[in-house]
Amino acid sequence: MSEDLFLKIIAREIPADIVYETDSVLAFKDINPQAPLHVLIIPKTHIRTINDIQLEHAGLLGEMFRAAASIARDNGYADDGYRVVMNCNEAAGQTVFHIHLHLLAGRDLSWPPG
Repeated sequence: MSEDLFLKIIAREIPADIVYETDSVLAFKDINPQAPLHVLIIPKTHIRTINDIQLEHAGLLGEMFRAAASIARDNGYADDGYRVVMNCNEAAGQTVFHIHLHLLAGRDLSWPPG
């Protein structure tokens, strides 16, 4: 886990543009934004992929989604709409193996994605 980029951001070893933080969740702007608002929401607990989520993580996942709603609302996108995405493993586009929600807003988001 020492090579986990997100744990280094949590530990403030790597800078990030942090927009939201609680004791268990951190959110920061994506360095390669795909929308006017593109924020990554991560748990401070290391969970490698969706496949590794356990029943005891249910509250933490709920907090991640509540963070997404709060950030969208604070940035004026809650009423117009926004998307949250979580990729699982490399074929789905996961590049950092620490679960994270992508919050995207501020442009039309087509379906199906990529």
